[in-house]
Amino acid sequence: MLKLILVNLQFKPPGFSGRAGMARADITPPVGIYARNWGAATHDTAEGIHRPLFVSALVIRDSDDREALIIVDADLGWWRSLELERSFRDTILNAFELDESRFIFALTHTHATPPLTDQVDEDWEGGDLLLAFLKQVRETTIQVIKNAMESIQPVSIEWRTGKCQLAAARDLCDPDETRNSRRICGFDPDAEADDTLLVGRVSDTSGKTLALIANYACHPTTLAWDNRLISPDYIGAMRETIEKENIDALAFFLQGASGELSPRYQYTNNPAVADGHGKELGYAVLATLAGMEPPGQQLTFTGVCESGAPLAIWERESCSQSTELKSIQTTVDLLLKDWPSAEELQQQMSTATERQTEERLRRKHDIRLSLGDGDSFPLPVWIWKIGDAFLVANMLESYSWIQQQLRKEFPDSPVIYLNLANGSMGYLPPEKMYGEDVYQAWQTPFAAGSLEILKAEISQKLRDL
Repeated sequence: MLKLILVNLQFKPPGFSGRAGMARADITPPVGIYARNWGAATHDTAEGIHRPLFVSALVIRDSDDREALIIVDADLGWWRSLELERSFRDTILNAFELDESRFIFALTHTHATPPLTDQVDEDWEGGDLLLAFLKQVRETTIQVIKNAMESIQPVSIEWRTGKCQLAAARDLCDPDETRNSRRICGFDPDAEADDTLLVGRVSDTSGKTLALIANYACHPTTLAWDNRLISPDYIGAMRETIEKENIDALAFFLQGASGELSPRYQYTNNPAVADGHGKELGYAVLATLAGMEPPGQQLTFTGVCESGAPLAIWERESCSQSTELKSIQTTVDLLLKDWPSAEELQQQMSTATERQTEERLRRKHDIRLSLGDGDSFPLPVWIWKIGDAFLVANMLESYSWIQQQLRKEFPDSPVIYLNLANGSMGYLPPEKMYGEDVYQAWQTPFAAGSLEILKAEISQKLRDL
């Protein structure tokens, strides 16, 4: 016999009700383009295509169809200068008369694409194709946003947290006894990695899945210095795996706080390895999706059935969802290290005799040039509130500590965290790592404690929202 107990006990998935549109377009560059991203590489140009590169746009509006939030997921690596990224983004903002707070251009961070630069060295083989590629990315991005706007319709967006073990910690103590104080950038089997996978499902009013969003933190460094193919790395196979099971839906990838995270097995020239990694993540997304309640539904406790044991009865029923849509763009002032000037780094670069040394100095020079010669930098941060969920984005490569702390602090709200959004600058490791001989700590231009300052400022903004 079913005995009803009138209590307000519910399990309601975090979500948003409003309007959205989405679209995708190809930005694959030509074979022969300059695509050297690794100091250890001995070649400069791409000799083939593993998988196409895409830009995918998601446009979100509230139910009153007011000004949109627009996020673009782009199969690209990193910007060589802040000035170029700012010019690129200004073009998009002007084309759609967007407030700066309402647009995010998020890089997947694949390491197998041409560099995003308008400063081409004369000795770069295939460098003459880079400016045309940059123009292609800009024009295609504008068109794909237009296409997404034309597809806007009523939707719900709901979130569920899953797990994926693709990512591993990569700050390994050098096993060479003569260098055991150094940490090298690769799989550390003794360290735990953040395996959190946040999945968003965009559904129409009939319950059909229109898009799936995967927010996951893992460096796309499967394909490395010996790879000669243009590739989205594991993200390509991730999308294919998801979309085979969800016909007509688009899969989006948003790179999380992956400063110290990458696949266990990486640095290969074998595209099948990247595809295997993508399948692992894609299936994890599908597993998380399978555990979600149907769109627009919650579980409600309806009573107890006295059987061999007293059985709790939960039933699915329709629920309302938040329609709140907010965006802010703020800055967090971060102190800089005492680095050489851009002019001094240029001089060091001109006298370097090894390619890997030259590449390190080039990156350091580009960062210093973008930052200027001051002692601090106003880091832009984007924060969106999409119904019950928060989205936080900035240009740095933060360690996963920041997303883990924010999610602990706001357990009732999904926190979508993005690295490499609206620019790219450098790493941001925890303060304790600055005492280590580790790449991310000596590469970053930011002083020790910057990650903790950034987290505190973001926490306050989320509380304000």
